[in-house]
Amino acid sequence: MANLLHKDKTICALSSPPGMGAIALIRLSGKQVFDIIKPSFKKDLSKVPSHTAHFGNFRDNNGNIIDEVLITVFRAPKTFTGEDVLEISCHGSTYIQQQIINQLLQNGAVLAAPGEFTLRAFLNGRMFLSQADAIADLIHSTSEAAH
Repeated sequence: MANLLHKDKTICALSSPPGMGAIALIRLSGKQVFDIIKPSFKKDLSKVPSHTAHFGNFRDNNGNIIDEVLITVFRAPKTFTGEDVLEISCHGSTYIQQQIINQLLQNGAVLAAPGEFTLRAFLNGRMFLSQADAIADLIHSTSEAAH
């Protein structure tokens, strides 16, 4: 569990199912989300209200466009984790997904371990342990009865 506790780090991960699709969702959570997104997204998201979506280009460190994205801003404490959260909706190419995640890591994020967003929600008082267990059970269920 020690590796799950990137306590003071901003974490990121693919939140949509892995693989190719029309749209993919990449989530960031932590104190530095706005600093981490700033080099890659022109608009200053640190100044926008919570629960708003912003369209623009996501760029690498050389200024090259990786993809057109929609970034939704959720401000603490009214988020799943209780922290500032950004959700990046991008085109679902696995190449684009990986390029965006790699850029977020270069900008200072760390890759979230499986279950780390839920762990943060629990540690930040956003859910009870029984709720966290129920989420894990639902994710790992393989039958209709488990739902």
